[in-house]
Amino acid sequence: MWFKNLKLYRLNPSWNPSVDELDEQLATLAFTPGNSSQPQTLGWTPVRENGRFAHAIGDQILISLRTEKKLLPSTVVNQVAKERAADFEAQQGYKPGRKQMKELKERIYDELLPRAFSISRDTLIWIDRKNRWLAIDAAASAKADEALGLLAKTLSPFPAEPLYVEQSPGAAMTGWLAEDEAPAGFTIDQDTELRAAGDGKAAVRYVKHAPEPEELRRHIASGKQCTRLALTWEDRVSFVLTDALDIKRIAPLDVLAENSEATGLAEDERFDTDMTLMTGELAKMVAALVDALGGEKKSS
Repeated sequence: MWFKNLKLYRLNPSWNPSVDELDEQLATLAFTPGNSSQPQTLGWTPVRENGRFAHAIGDQILISLRTEKKLLPSTVVNQVAKERAADFEAQQGYKPGRKQMKELKERIYDELLPRAFSISRDTLIWIDRKNRWLAIDAAASAKADEALGLLAKTLSPFPAEPLYVEQSPGAAMTGWLAEDEAPAGFTIDQDTELRAAGDGKAAVRYVKHAPEPEELRRHIASGKQCTRLALTWEDRVSFVLTDALDIKRIAPLDVLAENSEATGLAEDERFDTDMTLMTGELAKMVAALVDALGGEKKSS
């Protein structure tokens, strides 16, 4: 059950409810399937079937956001609108205008929405009360924003604060490549992206390929900065760091995978074992990464 991505935030210092209080607050906006006219529905769902909304092991908590969305492609709406517009022209002798077409598409959307298929997805959120982290398993900012938006409606005070580091990730990664040396505890892997600033934004990407240091230095000297870099921490966890301080493509390496393969455990026990292992390793990795970026920037 390892997270694949981390959108990192600091926990608000004044936010510290008990697990029971958190569970009760999440239950107030529990997920219920949307009706036929709702294009999207959000709500909290138990992390484990028939479990609690806040699944806690010590100071580590997981919560889960469920999003249900109706699938109604614009191509379908446009096709039906085109057919209706042709009927309109045949009857009236002229094509519908821009405003009429807009209103026609809106009516068709409302008409077709109840018949659209629904898909749902769950987004896990990790709350580390010991180290004061809040992390969302989301690769896209839009999914993280959904989670933050529902957190804002559910919890008071708002539990998440931005994380600021002393050195920008882009500048730090560029420096590591220029010096051909990763920070202590990390190694540089084979996936790299460098991008130029300005309107052109020329980019060069290396996928499963380790370029020569001199080649990288030439790109850096021409004005490109590293925007994505694959790294491994302590030979235990691999990931990709972005210049926005997003952590993507997280994967536990063999030493952790072997540790998680406990035999004879029930499904719930295995889940808790994996959760304990994951949160413990990721908390240490995040702390090391923040240190590598110069530590947290303190607000003045």
